Amino acid sequence: MLEELVQFDTELFVYLNGLGTEAWDGFWMFYTTKFNWIPFYAVLLYLLYKRLTMKMFLVTILVIILMITFTDQITNLFKKVLVMRMRPCYNSEINDIIRLVKDSCGGKFGYFSGHASNSMSVAVFISLMLRSKYKYLPYLLFVWAVAMGYSRIYVGVHYPLDVLSGMLFGSFSGFLFYRLFKFLQKKYDEN
Repeated sequence: MLEELVQFDTELFVYLNGLGTEAWDGFWMFYTTKFNWIPFYAVLLYLLYKRLTMKMFLVTILVIILMITFTDQITNLFKKVLVMRMRPCYNSEINDIIRLVKDSCGGKFGYFSGHASNSMSVAVFISLMLRSKYKYLPYLLFVWAVAMGYSRIYVGVHYPLDVLSGMLFGSFSGFLFYRLFKFLQKKYDEN
């Protein structure tokens, strides 16, 4: 059963990765680069700032830092210790038929995707924080996070299952830290 799942995942990767064209390579490379999203993150922080007291805004920043650290470290634990599934660009059975858009493949192991888990955790957390004020924002954030996951397949560094697992874990992490925020809000907003 596991072998069939891995085979399907590999075939789906080859198909999705093969849909790419040189005309779109620049767009997806830009999209997958974390630092290009700093202005987007700044807008999200501004929306939070407008909605919260200064004390709760600072607590929110701390919770977000903890969430990203937690999500990233669990991702690394799965990649480097627990699963150690090689990235598709290191798979000798397919590396000559895939499109590797990036200059380098990254670390040897890729399960699960840190880009997918981190972006989905941010999407879930911010959506839960701002959904009552901005009703379409959760949809925008979900599309942004899914596209971030797809970008990792497009550039050739993650299998679809890496991305899906990362998104599921990121959703869990975003919800978990939203609950932490609500606990802290109840505790510190009363004082």
